[in-house]
Amino acid sequence: MIIHTKKQQVDKPGSLDSEPPMGSCYNVEGRRVLLDRLGSESPTVIFMPAAGMIGLDYLNIHQKISQYATSVIYDRSGTGWSDYVKLPRSALEVTDELRNVLNTAGVPAPYLFVGHSLGGIYAQQYAQRFPDEVAGMILLEPPHEDFLTNTPKFKKRYLLQQCFTILRALLTYKKSFRILFNQMFASWPDEIRESLIDYHLKTLSKTLTERKNLNSELYEEIRKGGNLPDIPLIVFTAMGIDPFMTPITSESFLRDTLAPFNNIKHTVYTKLANSVPRGEHRILNNAGHTTIHTDCPDELVEAIRHLIKLIHMKNVHLNREL
Repeated sequence: MIIHTKKQQVDKPGSLDSEPPMGSCYNVEGRRVLLDRLGSESPTVIFMPAAGMIGLDYLNIHQKISQYATSVIYDRSGTGWSDYVKLPRSALEVTDELRNVLNTAGVPAPYLFVGHSLGGIYAQQYAQRFPDEVAGMILLEPPHEDFLTNTPKFKKRYLLQQCFTILRALLTYKKSFRILFNQMFASWPDEIRESLIDYHLKTLSKTLTERKNLNSELYEEIRKGGNLPDIPLIVFTAMGIDPFMTPITSESFLRDTLAPFNNIKHTVYTKLANSVPRGEHRILNNAGHTTIHTDCPDELVEAIRHLIKLIHMKNVHLNREL
């Protein structure tokens, strides 16, 4: 069921209660969930945003991929143009909602998920629960429980520097983050870019709120979910400095901790890629965590197209066997 009326449920400050510039809102268990679909070819590529991010943040790749496949962006409940729910939520709730909105919107499987950061957790959970619906997966720096035991301890002087940096950021955060968002969405249409920037400046805390249950709940859900299905998988590691860390993190901290963190990420993501027979780990030297899809869009589009070809080849092989 498509809902065209204005939102009846009002989010906390920072919600988007205007009409979305793209897509339609679908009724999922009494809530409006925004989804936009472009293209018509199989498979269906679904972008799963990072914590605090929303579907239109991936507009640059969404439009390109629609030339080769069906491309879908959407806002999880509690974010963007979708209705308010209390955050954080379990991976079970998020994947149930995604499956419901895809069915309601008539978006057919098989699905190729592109999960960014927290979205990568949800993509893995969906593949664990509904393996027959998932044909491939690309994970952009997803959280992994191995980070809990491998994160290095920092010297007290770094922690003290961080306190001063955070205090400074609280005084100037709107100006600093507006500049960063303007750079990130520079190629977006004006009417969409301004709405996105205003939304993100009002909802910076959603990044922390959405992932608040990561250690206490989400890792356990993935652990209990079992192995990933035998599908093509590409895991990306961004080796550059995340520009969105610069307003809240001292330069010396970023400089001195980048190499150790990158070494840990390389090890963890190589292990994740190797957890399936057709897994691959790719490195992006000039990308940051938050901006991985805007720093290296061509590399991500190429990876998605590569998996689309593998999925088509598998389908042809199966049809010949039949």
